[in-house]
Amino acid sequence: MLDIESDPDHNRSVLTFVGSPEAVKEAALVVSAKAIDLIDLNKHRGQHPRMGAVDVVPFIPISDVTMEECVQLAKEFAEEYATRFRVPVFMYEEAATRPDRKNLADVRKGEFEGLRDQIGKNPDKAPDFGPNVIHPTAGATAIGARQILIAYNINLATNDLGIAKQIAKQVRGKDGGLFAVKALGFELKDRGIVQVSMNMVDYKASQLFKAFELVRTLADQHGVSVLESEIVGLVPMEALTDAAEFYLRLHGFSKNQILETKLAEKVDDRLVSLNLLAFANEVASEKPVPGGGSVSAYTGALAASLVCMVSRLTLKKTKNEQSQSKAEAILQEGGSLEQRLITLVDEDSKSFADLMEAYRLPKSTEQEKQARSAQIQTALKHAADIPLATAENCARTLSLARTLSELANENVLSDLQTALFLTHASTMGALANVEINLASIKDDEYRKETRSKIKEIRERIEREKTEALKIMSSRMKK
Repeated sequence: MLDIESDPDHNRSVLTFVGSPEAVKEAALVVSAKAIDLIDLNKHRGQHPRMGAVDVVPFIPISDVTMEECVQLAKEFAEEYATRFRVPVFMYEEAATRPDRKNLADVRKGEFEGLRDQIGKNPDKAPDFGPNVIHPTAGATAIGARQILIAYNINLATNDLGIAKQIAKQVRGKDGGLFAVKALGFELKDRGIVQVSMNMVDYKASQLFKAFELVRTLADQHGVSVLESEIVGLVPMEALTDAAEFYLRLHGFSKNQILETKLAEKVDDRLVSLNLLAFANEVASEKPVPGGGSVSAYTGALAASLVCMVSRLTLKKTKNEQSQSKAEAILQEGGSLEQRLITLVDEDSKSFADLMEAYRLPKSTEQEKQARSAQIQTALKHAADIPLATAENCARTLSLARTLSELANENVLSDLQTALFLTHASTMGALANVEINLASIKDDEYRKETRSKIKEIRERIEREKTEALKIMSSRMKK
């Protein structure tokens, strides 16, 4: 599972998952069964056009598979889907059985309510698979194969839906706008604004920056500004680098200049590159690393992530300028703390590995013994400094949660409490790792200074944790 996107205005969920053809087909059948069981289109309303509880299932070639194989997979899936769920299926895009069904918008035209009266009565609406009658609650489904599509939305600073619809008409390809771009105008009622929602069917032919500039130009003609744009789901890196080249006017830019691209070319053995299950298994193994220090840094990063989430949701709801200013500052610092704690996950494991390497140094002669002892002491200090840095960053995250407790959106106070408990535990765990290394360090001044820091951090997190819980408890009761 790569991504899940949902929002109340569109009232629609987009799930992105990858795997081998057979695994993807099975996963799509399982999730379809759940959707059909839960969703009744007679009661469903949303801004986005839809004709089925499972509205559209596209199979997309990513690697080691051809478009032709995806077309065949789509047909096999469609036949099994229609037979199992008794839902009519229309094949579209590369898997379309007739030219007038290639375009998804043409297949979906009329939506559930319109197709309910046409399927079984209009020969042109006879499905490719399944019964020639619409499913009473699940409607009909479009299944096909296509290239990567980017769902790209631009929000306008107005509540005039007519403006969004007019701009969408001028942008979409079939009405003379951008090639391979589909666009509709939507109303985002919860925010009091409108949106030009686009599907970039071929992002290489019509790039994101072209769509953005055209919408901005057309909006200016209506005296309306662009608030923001958003990408729904995942996006190829190339689509973003194209925008960077255009706006930054990069001369002679190469994709190989992207740091992450170069790193991806090499075997990545960092802990932070592991998925959640693999990381958990590494911790559970008999190896001494990753241990408590890395786990404390990782859980601290998760706490910082929760603080960022609560900050963002608070910014969406609050109208108070002072609260907005505080939430924005917390969001910015929380993001920095998250990134720093993530790097400490690997730094902690490396510091332990360096210490073990020092213990393995030769000690046959007196000179070797002295060199080994000095190296061990240096490594021990480093092995204490890293979890101390983790504790300091976690404690700072807890301080942000304390400040946020007074102004956070009340609907996410439980998430903030989770961040509070998590960062408290992370701080205590990191400090435990500091103390175990202190016991072997001979530098009295270093030990005294470090113990003073430990005492100050513990007192601060206990005080701020108590204060934050008291504030949140009071707000929850109200």
